[in-house]
This record gives sequence, C-alpha cells and structure tokens, in this order.
Amino acid sequence: MTSSPVLSVGIVGASGYTGAELLRLIAGHPKLRLAVATGDSMAGTRIADLYPSLALAYGDREFDTYSPEALAGVDVAFCGLPHGVSMGVIPDLLGKVATIVDLGSDFRLKDPALYPRWYGAEHTHPELLDRSVYGLPELYRGEIAGAELIAATGCNAATASLTVAPLLAAGLIEPQGIVVNLITGVSGAGRPPKPNTTFCTVDENVTAYGLLTHRHTPEIEQTLNQKAALADTPASVLFTPHLVPMNRGILATCYGRPVGAPTTDDALEAMAEFYRDEPFILVDERSPETKAVAGSNAVHLTARVDERTGLVFGIGVLDNLMKGASGMAIQCANLAVGLDETAGLTTVGMYP
Repeated sequence: MTSSPVLSVGIVGASGYTGAELLRLIAGHPKLRLAVATGDSMAGTRIADLYPSLALAYGDREFDTYSPEALAGVDVAFCGLPHGVSMGVIPDLLGKVATIVDLGSDFRLKDPALYPRWYGAEHTHPELLDRSVYGLPELYRGEIAGAELIAATGCNAATASLTVAPLLAAGLIEPQGIVVNLITGVSGAGRPPKPNTTFCTVDENVTAYGLLTHRHTPEIEQTLNQKAALADTPASVLFTPHLVPMNRGILATCYGRPVGAPTTDDALEAMAEFYRDEPFILVDERSPETKAVAGSNAVHLTARVDERTGLVFGIGVLDNLMKGASGMAIQCANLAVGLDETAGLTTVGMYP
C-alpha cells in the first residue's frame, strides 16, 4: 500500500490572522506543503517579521504578490480575504486550482437576493453559488468530499449551528424564535486596526454589536433549515454577538422554546447521538469554557432544560481562528482531497 502524495498549497491573503493560522497548521501538516503565500499589503515582507512565531518554520520566506498564475497548478488554494473580495478572485482560480477553500463569506449563502440585504452589495458571480459547498464538515461531510469550491463556515455561524442543530433535529425545540447570544474574541475582527478593536476600546469593555443585522444570521438559518430535518416551518434566529476582551474564542448560548416536555437528559442524549463518533465534538455535562479549546479544532457542547421557565438551551464553544476558520478550512481540504480529515489538527487545547 502506497502512502498519499504530498500536496501543494497556496494561500491568498496569508498575512491576516486566518492566513497566519493556516501557515502554522500547514507547517505541521503531514501531507500539505506551502507553495505560495500571498499578502499584497505585506508583499516583500518576511513572514517572520510580521509573525515571529512562524520564524523557525519559514525562515527568510517573504509574502508573495497575488496573481492567478502564481497559484496555477497548486492542489489546494485557501482564500483568507474580506467579504466582497473573494468573489472577484475565485472565478479566476477555478480551473487553475484543484480545490479552493474560501474562508470568506462570498459563497456561503445560496440565495443571491440575501447578499444585498445582509452584505450591502449584489453578488457579482451568482452563477457560482450552486457550485460551492458549505464547509461545515459535521453537517456537510458528504458534500465536501471531492468538492472543487468550498465556502468555509463563519466562526459565529459554526458555533451557533453546531449547538442548535441537534436540538432541532431531535424535535426538542421549536424552529421559530431561536435566540443566540454569543461572545467572541477580538481576533475575529481581523488583523487591520479598527477604532472598535484598539486596546483602549476593548480592554475592560463588553459590547453588543450587529444588532438585528449581523451577517451570520441568514447563514445560521440556512444551515438549520437544510440540516435539522425541518418540515413546514423554517427556522428564525435572533442572533446577537458581543465583543469581549480576549484574543481567541467564541461561546454561544442558544435558547429555544420546547416541543413537549423534554428533560436535560433528553437534550444531552440528543446532542451525544447527533455527534456520535465525530472526532472534534465533545458533548458533556460540564459547562464549556473557551480556554479549553484554544488552539484546537475541538468544539465543546452542553445542554439544559429549565423546568422553571420551560426553555431549552445549549452552549457551545470553539476557537474562532481554528474550528471557526483555519482549522475548519484544513479539515474541509483534507476531506476534499481524500486525506484523513483529522490530519494536521488537534483536539487538545492550550492551558493555561
């Protein structure tokens, strides 16, 4: 039996936080090797000068200038670009690259009419939306295997969807009126400085943002409608994220109105059964904490039924740069090219 070959990788937008995390993961991956790492704003800058943590892995290597030709022929291309940018880049890569994993939001929503409403602009390549596969392996594994274009899930949407889907699929909660309250670390806003992410703004401060308008809302609803075995009533979600003063991590507390009279044991059993044999999912009675998953591709989940109020709720945590972005992108790429989906990824968090 021969071992699988080493595959070449290109990263478009390698100078951002998700790009840096991809560089870190690829450096330790048994079957992926970096061929191209573009970062136009940092082109010509040594990777180690921007990210000293990568110095031993990449030495004097510099960020490259992007062109479609620079990536032509690589086995896997990762795009770590802001929303609205990928849709102008990926059409030029299709056919030149075997597998594309987009970490941005441009190909996640299937309905092109949702982009003007939630992203403020028309989609410039709506014909490609049906060619993309949503990149949440625990729910879309069969579609991801062998896919050419994968739209990796947003970090907030991944946390909420993985927490709520088993409760909906088991018929324990109503699909209408689901409430998701989520806290997230500052790295989710990206590397470029912004007024709302400076140290003085974030330190000792908690802010709710995207009130009623956050772009991950339709992504969560789309996933729940597709993968939670909903019949006549589509899911509706009130999603409110909160920025907290930590680097990494997401914690989502998700509430739903019960169907019948479920118990906490019912909710925990539904989660455990839904994710049976999933390598990166832990269902446990303990309340999840963000530090337990930091640096890992793991998701920790729990659930409760409050008999006093009658509400059912689940809690999920993940590392927004790992399972919420770059780790999930590696997991998707592994599946797409026929590797073990756990290759190059860990379930063990960093502590303290």
